[in-house]
Amino acid sequence: MSRELALRDALREALIEEMRRDETVFLMGEEVAQYDGAYKVSKGLLDEFGARRVIDTPIAELGFTGIGVGAAMNGLRPVIEFMTWNFAILAFDQIVNNAAKTLSQSAGQFHCPIVFRGPSGAAGQLAQQHSQTFESWMANVPGLKVISCIDPADAKGLLKSAIRDNNPVCIMESELLYGHKGIVPEGEYLVPIGKAAIRREGTDVTLISYNKMTLVALDAATELAKEGISAEVIDLRTIRPLDIDTLIHSVKKTNRCVIVDEAWPFASVSSEVAYALQRLAFDYLDAPIVRVSSADTSLPYASTLVDAYMPNPSRVVKAVKEVMYVKG
Repeated sequence: MSRELALRDALREALIEEMRRDETVFLMGEEVAQYDGAYKVSKGLLDEFGARRVIDTPIAELGFTGIGVGAAMNGLRPVIEFMTWNFAILAFDQIVNNAAKTLSQSAGQFHCPIVFRGPSGAAGQLAQQHSQTFESWMANVPGLKVISCIDPADAKGLLKSAIRDNNPVCIMESELLYGHKGIVPEGEYLVPIGKAAIRREGTDVTLISYNKMTLVALDAATELAKEGISAEVIDLRTIRPLDIDTLIHSVKKTNRCVIVDEAWPFASVSSEVAYALQRLAFDYLDAPIVRVSSADTSLPYASTLVDAYMPNPSRVVKAVKEVMYVKG
């Protein structure tokens, strides 16, 4: 059996199930308790689990992240919610220098089973300091696993897998898509970390993306189909570890690839994916890989400039025609 749930409800269901299953799991962050979460992901959790396991914090990301890392090293399984990953920059010392390195620094004696989650990326007219994309930042750090998805079923299954993982896991969501609905199976199920999903099968070109840019890729694939071009759309879901095998298998079939990435183009997830494919699947490519990224500048505030800054289906369609050597 399955039913339609919004992304926020799928995430909440995962939290509830894991907190009921394991008393060492707790949630901590700004407004997660009495306010039911800034995006209502934690609605009702305080009533069921109490203030000992659903903990409101001051506006002090470095502080409460450090508390979470210490708790994880001592046998608990914290879920740390950031109101936005932009604010988590203040906590990078704890994430990068402590959580990610605990296992190696202790010669395997201490694990750090902690989940850091919250929205990443642009959400309209929120300007420069509230619109950055952090997947490539976190994926650059050995010791961290990085998940970025917007499908509600995946969000539930991956959050449950992340909570049970003995390593620190960063989960990137989308502020714009907490209301995005999808079919979610009922009952206990997990989605494996490190496995991409084929959202649409195709034969002419591979479109690779993640998070809300997957919807842009799917919209582009619909437009391309009207012109007789069959696009395969792959949702990475997990950035690190990267499911390169699924990507190679697709490129072997289509022989062309476009990567859609909301991040800045320099040193981005799309940069790493393009490098891996040209190294491991070069002989199967009939055209250079093309990336569709955000503009290489901070996000402006004006709505017209936001539209110009972000990847969109028309830019993806143009890129596909470029790799297929189609005019128009």
